[in-house]
Amino acid sequence: MSDPAFDVAVIGAGVVGCAVARRFVLGGARVLLLEKGTDLLSGASKANSAILHTGFDAPGGSLELACMQRGYAEYRQIAQALNLPVLETGALVAAWSDEEFERLAQLHARASDNGVHDVQRLDRAEMLAREPHIAPSVRGGLLVPGEHVIDPWSAPLAYLRQAVENGGRAVFDAPLLAGRRVGAQWRLRSARGNFRARCVVNCAGLWGDRVEAMLLGQASFQIKPRKGQFVVFDKSASALLRSILLPVPGEHSKGIVLTRTVFGNLLVGPTAEEQEDRSRATVERAALQRLIDKAGQLLPALRTMPVTAVYAGLRPASEKKEYRLHLQADAGYFAVGGIRSTGLTAALGLAAHVFDRLRPCLPDLAPPDRVLCSPVPNLAEHRERDWEKPGDNDIVCHCERVTRREIEAALTGPVPALDLGGLKRRTRVCMGRCQGFHCAARVAELSAGHFHAPLALATLDRHG
Repeated sequence: MSDPAFDVAVIGAGVVGCAVARRFVLGGARVLLLEKGTDLLSGASKANSAILHTGFDAPGGSLELACMQRGYAEYRQIAQALNLPVLETGALVAAWSDEEFERLAQLHARASDNGVHDVQRLDRAEMLAREPHIAPSVRGGLLVPGEHVIDPWSAPLAYLRQAVENGGRAVFDAPLLAGRRVGAQWRLRSARGNFRARCVVNCAGLWGDRVEAMLLGQASFQIKPRKGQFVVFDKSASALLRSILLPVPGEHSKGIVLTRTVFGNLLVGPTAEEQEDRSRATVERAALQRLIDKAGQLLPALRTMPVTAVYAGLRPASEKKEYRLHLQADAGYFAVGGIRSTGLTAALGLAAHVFDRLRPCLPDLAPPDRVLCSPVPNLAEHRERDWEKPGDNDIVCHCERVTRREIEAALTGPVPALDLGGLKRRTRVCMGRCQGFHCAARVAELSAGHFHAPLALATLDRHG
């Protein structure tokens, strides 16, 4: 294969990698994105609670706070043009004990220090007035009006699509095998060919420290995978809750969240479990039952609600709590490591930060005169879905009301789905009550010739 030259090579097509690729393309760079998986979001980014965070509880003065708030602002700015949904729920931080109730004052003060000035203290009666289905044992809480729910899969897809539509290149099934700096360029060897780039941005997530050690000889951080398991309740459960229900955060974790999803379900999770395996996140009956029991304690009516799905994901935590960003300007290298649960919100802010810091290494960049900006399809239940529109509404997946034309569109275009997981995340097909039992054969028929591995030979991973 040829050995083309790029200004920037981005390693990893998680939400941060997709946002970084977009930012550099819009800044005028020739961008290559290499992803070891078959599709974008093959790693940590595919499994999260999908909350757009204000940063009210982030460490004061931290880079994480700055990137979250910069990312939040840009997301709201571009959401309409890219057709990215925002389910404006607000959040309630609920205190369930006297000790948690006492900590609300400190959390309220931190929110103000962080520039989030619309947070309000609520007493027990006000909490129950807002959320009449929560357990009456609630002591009080905080209202955070700016916390909302978004689509965790359409956002990174929109970022990467805009990057590709404006000249970027994404290569999948392309694990990085070797890389070295030769003069003013990186020479990269991947499973899909050799490439040259002036700069490398390491957004490899769970493999970020391994990639840095490969490129620089040693890593400045160590990834310690942290598994999070989730339970998804049936769509009928979403009527029980209007707000995101947050716990008073602990020292090491934000804790278990109960929230609606833009897809019309109710979600509880995640757990926080350290493990060595970076590739597999298994679900475990005991942990899932604890989540279901916890959800029933917080929202008693959930005890009679059926569970639609369960899933697990890995967060690329590191040996330190803060983001692990490492710039080596003389080598044209930037690592974006240790990005955990706030990464979905912070991705655009991180991308802007990386661009600002690496810009001196690329002094000749000039933004394009014309920027293409095509919207992604809507998957959110509170907005019009494709099946409701005029035309041939041949519904393939009746659980999630996914049409044939949605599937066909997802299999083509600038960033087509290349495996079943990618198709699920672009359309919601096979992700409803029957988990693909009734529609998998039709999906296999429609996707024939599009996937790297035929669906008949692929594992029907019910957790996306």
